[in-house]
Amino acid sequence: MPVPLYQAKADFFRTLGHPARIRVLELLQEGPLPVRDLLAQIDIEASSLSQQLAILRRAGVVSAEREGSTVVYSLATPELADLLDAVRRILTEMLVDQGELLAELRAEAHG
Repeated sequence: MPVPLYQAKADFFRTLGHPARIRVLELLQEGPLPVRDLLAQIDIEASSLSQQLAILRRAGVVSAEREGSTVVYSLATPELADLLDAVRRILTEMLVDQGELLAELRAEAHG
């Protein structure tokens, strides 16, 4: 029995649901990076990064290529960068709306 689309979507978002994984994807938006560069820009232990990269790789979100002794990661598809941009726009709108509500509450409290 095939997995319903909504379940597949939930599984996909669960895969993305870790701050280190999101940070990896943000960094890879600029292009492929070796593990050492990812590690230098993400404040976690090497073993934790390796674990998070393995999760992303198994889910097909990132791809890895060996270049000599170095493993270089990249986004599996450019649409992932589009998704991150969409999330940024959504969060920006939500924060703008919250800021407007906060201003109204403050005006009401002082009025």
